Amino acid sequence: MTTMESLIGLVNRIQMACTVLGDYGGADNSTFSSLWEALPSVAVVGGQSSGKSSVLESIVGRDFLPRGSGIVTRRPLVLQLHKLESGAQEYAEFLHLPRRKFTDFALVRQEIQDETDRVTGKTKQISPIPIHLSIYSPYVVNLTLIDLPGLTKVAVEGQPESIVQEIESMVRSYVEKPNCIILAISPANQDIATSDAIKLAREVDPTGERTFGVLTKLDLMDKGTNALDVLEGRSYRLQHPWVGIVNRSQADINRNVDMIVARRKEREYFATSSDYRHLSNKMGSEYLAKLLSQHLESVIRARIPSITSLINKTIEELESEMDHLGRPIALDAGAQLYTILELCRAFERIFKEHLDGGRPGGDRIYNVFDNQLPAALRKLPFDRHLSLQNVRKVVSEADGYQPHLIAPEQGYRRLIEGALGYFRGPAEASVDAVNFVLKELVRKSIAETQELKRFPTFQAELAAAANEALERFREESKKTTLRLVDMESSYLTVDFFRRLPQEVEKSGTPAAASNIDRYAEGHFRRIASNVSSYIGLVADTLRNTIPKAVVYCQVRQAKQSLLNHFYTQIGKKEGKQLLQMLDEDPALMERRQQCAKRLELYKAARDEIDSVSWVR
Repeated sequence: MTTMESLIGLVNRIQMACTVLGDYGGADNSTFSSLWEALPSVAVVGGQSSGKSSVLESIVGRDFLPRGSGIVTRRPLVLQLHKLESGAQEYAEFLHLPRRKFTDFALVRQEIQDETDRVTGKTKQISPIPIHLSIYSPYVVNLTLIDLPGLTKVAVEGQPESIVQEIESMVRSYVEKPNCIILAISPANQDIATSDAIKLAREVDPTGERTFGVLTKLDLMDKGTNALDVLEGRSYRLQHPWVGIVNRSQADINRNVDMIVARRKEREYFATSSDYRHLSNKMGSEYLAKLLSQHLESVIRARIPSITSLINKTIEELESEMDHLGRPIALDAGAQLYTILELCRAFERIFKEHLDGGRPGGDRIYNVFDNQLPAALRKLPFDRHLSLQNVRKVVSEADGYQPHLIAPEQGYRRLIEGALGYFRGPAEASVDAVNFVLKELVRKSIAETQELKRFPTFQAELAAAANEALERFREESKKTTLRLVDMESSYLTVDFFRRLPQEVEKSGTPAAASNIDRYAEGHFRRIASNVSSYIGLVADTLRNTIPKAVVYCQVRQAKQSLLNHFYTQIGKKEGKQLLQMLDEDPALMERRQQCAKRLELYKAARDEIDSVSWVR
């Protein structure tokens, strides 16, 4: 293969890699877009029925494009030609059908039509979404051609009025790119001044550096006339020479005349024509293909430094993407176990960062103790419990048939024990609130652990194991906090009772006080006040001890031993079970495979560029 063929074939492969990467959504697509735009390609532009399809088929040497009246090309067709060794079998591949090879080009034509209809419907609408087709043949030169919908001046039946502007905007989006070579197709039997292709090319490429003029239908001109003024650059001069093409006649198409035969007939036409014989070596579809290839080579040579730079940048981003996606899972059980432990450690590191303040979320636990618990304690119904009516009822029932002599000890005990029972609710609520926060932090930590994104099955098992551990910690914490409340109920502070007789003596003799105050409101109000004071002391104590118990039993345990039980279970699993846990997301596996293929291709492209001899 010549240096020219190597260069153009290399660019073809890079363009295909850019296309696939852009579709599957790997690393930053802007990089691949920039690389695609840095690579030269050839856009085929012309009015409807100007002979665009015939020119493409002549270059390819195959009859493979849909035909018909009106607008036939309704989506861009990115056609990549790959030259094979002599004698190799021709075939075609579509990007949307990557594992299917077409050797029957009639089926290629049908697939182009079907794929167009899948997006646009069986109407005359257009779509900017391209169809990507690669053709591998010994009879082509390495080339990338983009067939675009034909320019038109009026909308036909079934098309919106905006179709004219839509087609022009679509065509412009390709030909305005500075690295796009414009293949402007004009029929010879029409005045060149009315050529839609030349008009557009002159607007986007006023110097003509990127434009190649192609004149079709030379054999259909009126007798006695010729297109020499155009072909020799007198009517409209371009920097590149005009090329004349003789397409197959409709009769040849109807008879399915072989394209190889059609090429021979084209050569014979120019060789025997009195008008064009002196230009015959610079006419025809074969010459056009070679001319484009030679021009592409010179453009590629000039672009090599920028292309190499972009390829290197692309390789760096792909390698970063591969690191992000992770390497394939090892088949060895020991390596799989190591991978699982590494995943667990990565998760635990992020979970602890949430608790310790390195990441947000741990402060919500402090909010439980600093706001929710005190607010819950303040809302306890002590006013109702220590109302005058309830105190009188409890104290009276506690004495039974024997009235109390000094302080109603049993009444005090029952009032205090009844009040302390209310503390169980805030204690349990604090435990549940912290448990909820910890579970949320587990969920967030799993989501933020990039290494886990590969393994949805393992994510689910890890989440289940962590939540199961948190439930165990919650139960232990609840037992401990309720014990704190029960301890306050089981033993009342002695000093509190010792102060009660002293308060009674200040009002007179014990007997007198007993006779006067036992059934008076002041007596019961004093009891309620004393109980309220004691409950306040207990509330202050629990406000400090409940958070300590919760932190010790839940938060501390979550930091130190959240996955201990999970580690024990993992150690008992066999290799097959470990592999099942590391079952990757199929989409991610496909993404990694595509990324690896593209990375391999770009590295090969870089090496190939370095190895190509730049000697002309």
